[in-house]
Amino acid sequence: MPSWNIHTAHVERLLREEGAAALGVRDENAFLLGNLAPDVYVGYMVPNTTVRIDYKLTHYTIREHIPLPRYDDFWDFYIAGRDDVSDVVLGAWAHLVADHVYNAHTRAYLASIGVEPGERARIGKQGDFALFGRTLDISLVPHVDEALLAQCAAFPPYSILERDVRGAVESARRIVEKNQVEHLGGAPDYQLLTAEFFDVAREEANATIVGGLSSRV
Repeated sequence: MPSWNIHTAHVERLLREEGAAALGVRDENAFLLGNLAPDVYVGYMVPNTTVRIDYKLTHYTIREHIPLPRYDDFWDFYIAGRDDVSDVVLGAWAHLVADHVYNAHTRAYLASIGVEPGERARIGKQGDFALFGRTLDISLVPHVDEALLAQCAAFPPYSILERDVRGAVESARRIVEKNQVEHLGGAPDYQLLTAEFFDVAREEANATIVGGLSSRV
């Protein structure tokens, strides 16, 4: 559910507050792109990719209302016990953590206020996440270099082709520029969710990512 402005804001906070070395990140650019990678082929964020891959495969989940990506499975498959983990892989894991945490909190919150799955929930939560994303100050945009292309080509679940890496970079650039133009100061008037909801979810996602990455260092 978090869009790329939210994922980018998480990366900027991680690098600012923890630092790349403390997280085991060697290539910040590749880590940033990795935080976007699971969405590249699902058909929403990057237009005209060479292939489409179903969300349930890219996010290790099942198709359901507000799915919960299994970031722990991704960790076990591609990170645990390995010394040669790329920064794209580490970033992709962080993406799945953020999606899981925000989605889990959304499920719980909507249930707590008696909102059933359906159009009201879909429209309301999407609108609220869009508003929240606009409150974030972001500036980082990945760039294409040989190191990034090599890591994407070797991405263990599926290769991310150069054309699609470039498409993802351009999509990320547009999102950052749009966020800067449409930035919101203060707490927006949310439809269903609240500023406190986003504060809690953001802190949990950040802490989970920091805990996992720092455990490898």
